[in-house]
Amino acid sequence: MNKHIPNFITCLNLFSGCVALYFIFQNQLVYASYLVGLAAVFDFLDGMVARVLGAYSEIGKQLDSLADVISFGVVPGAMMFMLLKRAEDVSFLPETIVPFAGFIITVFSALRLAKFNIDTRQTTSFIGLPTPACAIFVASLPLILASGELMAFAVILNKLVLLATTLILSFLLVAELPLFALKFKNLTWADNSVRFIFVGLSVMLLALLNFAAIPLIIVLYIVLSIFKKQTA
Repeated sequence: MNKHIPNFITCLNLFSGCVALYFIFQNQLVYASYLVGLAAVFDFLDGMVARVLGAYSEIGKQLDSLADVISFGVVPGAMMFMLLKRAEDVSFLPETIVPFAGFIITVFSALRLAKFNIDTRQTTSFIGLPTPACAIFVASLPLILASGELMAFAVILNKLVLLATTLILSFLLVAELPLFALKFKNLTWADNSVRFIFVGLSVMLLALLNFAAIPLIIVLYIVLSIFKKQTA
């Protein structure tokens, strides 16, 4: 029975992603964003539960990637598609084609997940931006827009900004960039100083900026990972 519990949690991740897609089709991106967050929680829990129960399996590994490609690949791609459709027109861009560029995130997410499954270097850390982090970044944009800040509308609903964000995130997904994992084998400062700093700063940013902190937290994650590598 124990070996099926992590797979059940992974299926909840997949289910959350499917429901998020429904809300995207209804142009209700805020609800979809919340479901991306729920899927990320399930994605974290399935690995943690598998470690606690010692319930690793090959089918679990494959199921996890299949769920992730929906929740953290198709969903952010579709969300970016909808944001690009809503963004203000740019005269020199073909408006009917540009929104489909959002699905570049989906393609690179699939490449990142396929690479992860065969890359033995990523057992305790990551090479390239994890797909949940990319999806959470994209999902934060509708939540920031929902705050009603005029500056948020001007910055986020700009096709050039959205296209640049799409390309940068897609590159980071497959970049040879070592990033630390939020896996605490113990609670000592020496072994987890960067993780403690990241969690502390993230809580402060969320308290100060609410949803607007999420993109900054993803950037902070990358910066701290680079700093950790340089000081290692």
